[in-house]
Amino acid sequence: MLYNSTQNAKEVVSAAQAIAQGISKDGGLFVPQEFPKYDENTFKALLKTDYKGRAKKVFSDFLSDFTEEEISDCVEKAYTAQKFGGENPAPISYCNLDGTTLNILELWHGPTCAFKDMALQILPHFLTRAVRKTGEQKKSVILVATSGDTGKAAMAGFSDVPDTEVIVFYPHGGVSDAQRLQMTTQRGNNVHAVAVEGNFDDAQTGVKLLFGKAELAAELKEQGCAFSSANSINWGRLVPQIVYYFSAYADAVEKGRIQNGTEIVFSVPTGNFGDILAGYYAKLMGLPVKKFICASNSNNVLTDFINTGTYDRNREFHRTISPSMDILVSSNLERLLYEKTEHNSEKINEWMDALQEKGAYSIGRDIQDAVVSDFFGAWIDEIETQETISDVFNNYGYVLDPHSAVAYKALQKYRLMTSDETYGIVLSTASPFKFSDVVLRALYPDDYEGKVLTAFEAMDELSQKARIDIPQGLKELRGLPERESDIVAPGEMEKEVKKILAID
Repeated sequence: MLYNSTQNAKEVVSAAQAIAQGISKDGGLFVPQEFPKYDENTFKALLKTDYKGRAKKVFSDFLSDFTEEEISDCVEKAYTAQKFGGENPAPISYCNLDGTTLNILELWHGPTCAFKDMALQILPHFLTRAVRKTGEQKKSVILVATSGDTGKAAMAGFSDVPDTEVIVFYPHGGVSDAQRLQMTTQRGNNVHAVAVEGNFDDAQTGVKLLFGKAELAAELKEQGCAFSSANSINWGRLVPQIVYYFSAYADAVEKGRIQNGTEIVFSVPTGNFGDILAGYYAKLMGLPVKKFICASNSNNVLTDFINTGTYDRNREFHRTISPSMDILVSSNLERLLYEKTEHNSEKINEWMDALQEKGAYSIGRDIQDAVVSDFFGAWIDEIETQETISDVFNNYGYVLDPHSAVAYKALQKYRLMTSDETYGIVLSTASPFKFSDVVLRALYPDDYEGKVLTAFEAMDELSQKARIDIPQGLKELRGLPERESDIVAPGEMEKEVKKILAID
């Protein structure tokens, strides 16, 4: 299995090179030259094994320069019952939501209570082995832009991992109190959290610019270092997310929700398009998916793109109650377009240049039709999000976080507009306790109007009122010393990296 850059089809690298580099030297993203195809016998085999077995199968097909023993070792160390609270790291919740036509895929049982754990618990194992295979540098400097969850998950996954340094940039004032505390209390001598003035797009753009600076790369090389990424632009972050789509489907078959081979619908809350792209890749491999619901909040650039064929970031940026989706530049979308244009890197370059220079591009009717054949776009405003959290709890006793509520409501909109009642799975991407204050105000608006709560007070009250336990990963934050987090302008990010790495 070899990989190309979305912006230069002539660049060819191995899986280890793709993971070690994180991003192509030309600024493109690494993509497989082809996708393995899973037939009926493959699905039967997946049904007979557990999550770890399914992960080993998917990884062995994509990471061909890793040995079977290496892949097994990575999986066994990443997906332990101790880390994920059980043998299945990504269980389907069978709380009888909407009868038998809808279930919740809970992706937040890992140590940081967010779906990013599904990839970032295994990425350190992949990356350290990839670096040894390529032999290109002694230390990996992992740059991360986060809208809330990736930062903590990366810091937790790489904490004190030898020969790694993790620098996380997050939008100042643009994450929840719990998300900020998770980052600023993270222990480890090699992890650093830095607040950026602006929004997530400012942080993400700044990180991509750092990757593209040849002079900075040369300075790092002199120190025996090289940049890598823990964002979903890194193939090693994206490929683990393919696994839970196959595993969720297999679990639904095992529980009698569907027959093997039946098409289903997935509804995914997404801002950077990585999580939903992993599902699309699973479909290319043979997973029977009728439609992916691309669920957005008020930053509805993806909804407009799917419905019009024009991607336009020139719009007002909204800080919402689902902050991990507060994104106007969706990095992974170019990977989808690379597939839909049959690997036309010239066209990808044209569109990405237009996005950078003008803030917009249009893909034309034919490519838009190809996108719409797989994706349905819907966006949910703040009031709808709060109402959905309240309705689901009152009707089913289930507590959704605001991102998962966006996906739940988006699926309802899809069914209303299409009359399609196909069995659906909603991806729940975070524990409600990461957004306790928001959830409390949605469930009990009269009790909390004008009331100011600390993150821990909100967690305690949500636990008491909803009668659910606070996850250990959040409970243990209480009392931990909080590190000071520098606040920098986007233009000062390079200076901050050099300061952390002690590069003059």
